[in-house]
Amino acid sequence: MLELLLCSLVTIFPDYLYRRYRQGKRVGHEITLYSVWFELRFGIIACLMLTVSLITMIFYYHPSTSSATLFYRTIPIVPEITGRVAEVGLDVSAPVKKGDVLFRLDSAKQEASLLTARRKIAEIDAAMLAAQADIMKAEGQLQEAKGALQQATDELDTKRELQKRNPGIVPQRDIEKLEVAAAGRQGSLDAATASKQSVTTRLSALLPAEKASAEAALAEAQVDLDKTVIRAGVDGRVEQFALKPGDIVNPMIRSAGVLIPEAAGRRTLMAGFGQIEAQVMKVGMVAEATCISKPWTVIPMVVTNVQDYIAAGQFRGGEQLVEAQQVLRPGTILVFMEPIYKGGLEGVTPGSSCIANAYTSNHELISSGEIGSFKSFGLHVVDAVGLVHAMLLRIQALLLPIKTLVLSGH
Repeated sequence: MLELLLCSLVTIFPDYLYRRYRQGKRVGHEITLYSVWFELRFGIIACLMLTVSLITMIFYYHPSTSSATLFYRTIPIVPEITGRVAEVGLDVSAPVKKGDVLFRLDSAKQEASLLTARRKIAEIDAAMLAAQADIMKAEGQLQEAKGALQQATDELDTKRELQKRNPGIVPQRDIEKLEVAAAGRQGSLDAATASKQSVTTRLSALLPAEKASAEAALAEAQVDLDKTVIRAGVDGRVEQFALKPGDIVNPMIRSAGVLIPEAAGRRTLMAGFGQIEAQVMKVGMVAEATCISKPWTVIPMVVTNVQDYIAAGQFRGGEQLVEAQQVLRPGTILVFMEPIYKGGLEGVTPGSSCIANAYTSNHELISSGEIGSFKSFGLHVVDAVGLVHAMLLRIQALLLPIKTLVLSGH
């Protein structure tokens, strides 16, 4: 209607003024319904054509949408393990800080595993002390074997020397016995050396490896125990938290509640614009929005991101082919907008529905001097008609509470 009134000011209205005051025709006499159509038919047709062109230009270069929402992210409260609730620290709805305990699960099994891991480490520490004692024992046995071998070797050498100087003075049988004894004591020395090496290896390699494995098992048991305590990951507010002690929670079935981050939905407005406006929407465009939860307020905004794909066309790979006719509604271009001024979204409730306009600006292209006069004039017209859409948005902002409270059936 506003576009029609504007177009009539440059078509029908001047023609009417000319015929009424220049030609002296009177309303109800020379100016009737028939004469108006007959005499002003060219002006009426031009007005309608200009109105359609103006509306098309406004809605294409300065797109508008009522599908704008302050979406916010929610975090499901889900434990990593299945268990029985032992303690609940919150009510159905409550504010929380990062690290606050939400609820605890029964941890008897995890505590037993942790105690077993700790005792395994203590057992290995005791085994290390025993291994050190075994090393000292092996060293004593090694020294004893060395002494016995030295004694047998010295006695054998003496007997051989006597036999060499005075053959027959030492029976051959005694020398053979001494040789056998020396060989046996050499074997005892080798066995003592191997025993010491075995105990040393056990102390330096085997037991440390076992202790490292036990410490890893202790850390794993501690992690499992920590999983029984469910904490808030961020500052925010817990909603729909209806757990009671004794309930069984399973992460595969359902969440225990919802955690809403503190700053969720207070930064970015997401709006869906028509597909035909995909070539117009650009990052950096100036925009405006008005929301139901904050009536009679127009919030200056700027486009910060334009999603370069349409969600309606997505599909999951499966056993059936995609049928194009299943997409009944055309998707929209998702646009992210942020307030130009700090605190612009204060007072707007997260999740609130809004109406948003985006405005095309060709000021830089016009100022560059790279285009001709005719095109420059056309771009000036495109930028100027954005004022009409801005006026419409303010009318919508004014009528939105009345439409919601009075005309919607309240």
